[in-house]
Amino acid sequence: MLYYNRQAAVDYANFWWDKYNPRFPTFEVDCTNFISQCLYAGGAPMRGFSDRAQGWWMIGNPERWSYSWSVAHALRWYLETSKKGLIATRVYSIDELEIGDLIFYDFAGDGRIDHSTIVTRIENGIPYVNAHTMNSKNREYSYEDSSAYTPLIEYYFFHISDTFPL
Repeated sequence: MLYYNRQAAVDYANFWWDKYNPRFPTFEVDCTNFISQCLYAGGAPMRGFSDRAQGWWMIGNPERWSYSWSVAHALRWYLETSKKGLIATRVYSIDELEIGDLIFYDFAGDGRIDHSTIVTRIENGIPYVNAHTMNSKNREYSYEDSSAYTPLIEYYFFHISDTFPL
């Protein structure tokens, strides 16, 4: 059994929020690649190698990765269905989040996830997040200050499991 080190994931997010780790590929839309790196730094195990549509993984030389490693919508669905390795539970209130948990954003409210973030701080019950693409550190989770924000926004909160069954 592996364990999720929430603080290690947050420490990674705080160190790399405004730069790119050369050990990993960089994408024009880099939010989920960054979140995956944070999860991996926290001890989340990769699984499902070679099939891009399965599992959650990234390998180098040549660089290859699963869709769930790099695409917000794919990572959300992976977390909804995974029963081994990296697993999470969708929760419906910010009160159920801890540091190291994830928030996904459907800015248009159309069911398609557009962005992903990691909770790095909770202050007075409000989660603050780090993200890539529009690099952010300790940004209030609502994203009301974002040009992508719309009144139709839907939030998807995921509590990452403290243990990872193999």
